[in-house]
Amino acid sequence: MSDTPPSPPQDDAVARAKARAEAAAVRRRWITLGEVLGVAAVLISGLTLWNSWSDRRESKAEQATAAQRASARAATLVLVAADGGERTLTLKPATGEQSVQSQTILFPTGLGIPPAETTGEPRIEVGWFEHALKKAREKAQLPDDSRGDDRLPVAIVTRFLADGEPHQDVALYDVGYTIAGGFLSGHSINLRGISLVTKVRRDAAQARVDARWKKLLPPAPAR
Repeated sequence: MSDTPPSPPQDDAVARAKARAEAAAVRRRWITLGEVLGVAAVLISGLTLWNSWSDRRESKAEQATAAQRASARAATLVLVAADGGERTLTLKPATGEQSVQSQTILFPTGLGIPPAETTGEPRIEVGWFEHALKKAREKAQLPDDSRGDDRLPVAIVTRFLADGEPHQDVALYDVGYTIAGGFLSGHSINLRGISLVTKVRRDAAQARVDARWKKLLPPAPAR
């Protein structure tokens, strides 16, 4: 027979209450951990979605910027001589994305010649200005023969297509030329090429041509 007295009923009740409290605390800890994990999962999912949206937005912005740059390049015209013929310069855009529709070529007012018009075949012909240029050189007491490439300023108004859209470009160019010949055969002007000077406004194109003409071909000194 054991001499240990039996536990009072109230001690058993306290023990059971304590066990239940501990079990409830454990359950609460698990519930809290689950809630934390759930919130973390929501946050991670939200961050993933935000990063994906941000990446798409940046990608679209980069694509839009690239498209704008490409459009700006396509709308920027630079003419070059495709054929260095001595009497006719065939012109073409420096980039193959453009198609010239028509052109107006403005000459210095001092030459006294009207603008030249082309359609579908961009070019510069020496016959448009040869006689007037030789007279202007003679008046300015310039030598009959060139000692290098002389320059004639012109403004070229070009109407062209880029990506199917119509555009207009106005720019000041120098036409390179030489003049040579003999006493009997006479002197003739041969074309060498063109070089871009600057872009100009349409309403200021003629004035810019005349100003450059005065710089390149100053008047003859007074006697």
